[in-house]
Amino acid sequence: MSLHDDAVLVLKEYEDQADLRQAYLDHLVAHPDGMWKACETGHLTASALVVDPERGRALLTLHKKLGMWLQMGGHCEPADTSLEAAALREATEESGIAGLTLVPGGPVRLDRHPIPPPCHCHFDVQYAALAPSGAVETISDESLDVRWFAYDEVADVADDSVVRLLEATRARL
Repeated sequence: MSLHDDAVLVLKEYEDQADLRQAYLDHLVAHPDGMWKACETGHLTASALVVDPERGRALLTLHKKLGMWLQMGGHCEPADTSLEAAALREATEESGIAGLTLVPGGPVRLDRHPIPPPCHCHFDVQYAALAPSGAVETISDESLDVRWFAYDEVADVADDSVVRLLEATRARL
């Protein structure tokens, strides 16, 4: 199964955000290359909010290009076999934490947002990942910093999309 086909199946099974979900599906129908960065009208991305529920905290990355505290995530790659695999790969690469596990139940949220040219839009499929006990983070080449924030601190440092993702993650847990 192609990554495109996996994305269509994942989105069809996702039960929330009906209008936005349909926009993602419509985009994939209109753009067979809609999984890849080369699709300049917009493309799917995969991300994961890394959480440590035992300590009530989320791990955020200070994105090098955007200068914003965000969840881990990014573009799909040809070797990714599924959206879940892409989200887990991105979370592992950007956090430096081995042994992350995705929270069961598929995506936690969808978030479509504009990005600077040459592309125009990211259709982000957002998951949540659990950090193993005693996890130690590492700053990747894509980040200026990586830091744990208590759940109640996230709204002070991150934008509304990250806050909504944290709320949905906590509801899923």
